[in-house]
Amino acid sequence: MSRGIGREESRAIEKASPKWPLTLESATKDRHGADFAADVNVVIRDARGHALLQTVSTGPFVLARLSPGHYDVDATFDRKTLNKTVVDSEGLPAKALFLWSQQVGGQHS
Repeated sequence: MSRGIGREESRAIEKASPKWPLTLESATKDRHGADFAADVNVVIRDARGHALLQTVSTGPFVLARLSPGHYDVDATFDRKTLNKTVVDSEGLPAKALFLWSQQVGGQHS
């Protein structure tokens, strides 16, 4: 599931996320603050490197049902890819935040 645009959807996702094994959140930041990011390319791979999920998020949150294990997650926004390893433990939802720094006035923040 991918959603979270607007305050109501964001609240609904945050309320539902503890029921899902994995929650991914995407945002951008600059010197003025942070904003949610949408249209993020997400690839989740298992320990053997097999892609289990390839999607483009429609909002800043992606909720995924996975079996317990270790997963590599690539998230690409504005041609910049971030990678995180997440551990999904039985009964303990995992959460990962992908935060991209945005260029403002010719400088990275």
